[in-house]
Amino acid sequence: MTSSAPALVDVLAAEGGGDSGFQAPSIAEFYPEPVASFSLLGIDFEITRITIIMWIATAAILTLLVLAARKAAIVPGKLQFLGESGYSLVRDGMARDVIGPKGLPFAPFLASLFFFILANNFMSIFPFAQISPNSKFAIPLVLAVIVWVLYNYIGIREQGAARYFKDAAIPPGVPAAALILVTPIELLQVFVIRPFTLAVRLFANMFAGHMLLVVFSLGAVYLLTVGNFSAIFAPLSFLMALIMTFFELLVIFLQAYVFTVLTATYLNGAVEPAH
Repeated sequence: MTSSAPALVDVLAAEGGGDSGFQAPSIAEFYPEPVASFSLLGIDFEITRITIIMWIATAAILTLLVLAARKAAIVPGKLQFLGESGYSLVRDGMARDVIGPKGLPFAPFLASLFFFILANNFMSIFPFAQISPNSKFAIPLVLAVIVWVLYNYIGIREQGAARYFKDAAIPPGVPAAALILVTPIELLQVFVIRPFTLAVRLFANMFAGHMLLVVFSLGAVYLLTVGNFSAIFAPLSFLMALIMTFFELLVIFLQAYVFTVLTATYLNGAVEPAH
């Protein structure tokens, strides 16, 4: 419900400097100054605040899952029940129902993808972090590329390269005269649009959610400190920040679910050739 530290500092600094205008958050918050940098094999690397948040989120979800599975029992405890429920959602609701009988081998990958996205999305409302690594386009893009490589590899392995690319280029039931128009669109959709929209959907939702939370949170701070009758509107801004936090919680789960379900859908198309 509060803004991230850099944005809050910027606003308060502006107030102290005599600028009476509201300092809206900018995309600079998504590109923080590096806390460490190094070179490896001639490539420069930087560790930023967002990198550390991603490490913490990943370590936290791994620890939770390990603890949930460490002392498995027939009658599960609360932690084991939580872990099994999450895995069952992915195994039964995605791998089995979406991909079909051949989907169970993909359940561990889909579960890893789901929990990784979920944990990193949750950091958007976690105190002292309050920004999701997925609100930077690079991270959803890397996940989408991994999915793209996997479903194309599976398609070629299961169907053979010739049949896989033929089915991708020539949808069944399309008249031959229409192929000159349909084939480029289908190839673009399968090999370019799919991974791009997969990444953009996750990125855009987490980016927009963070900006809305920051705007309303900083708005409440600004209205309280501006020093005139504007303070009476501060509770309204705070209430909106609270409402948006609960809405963001819904988006956190929904976007992790949608990304994983779409991945399962693409794998289904790779495993089972079109008829």
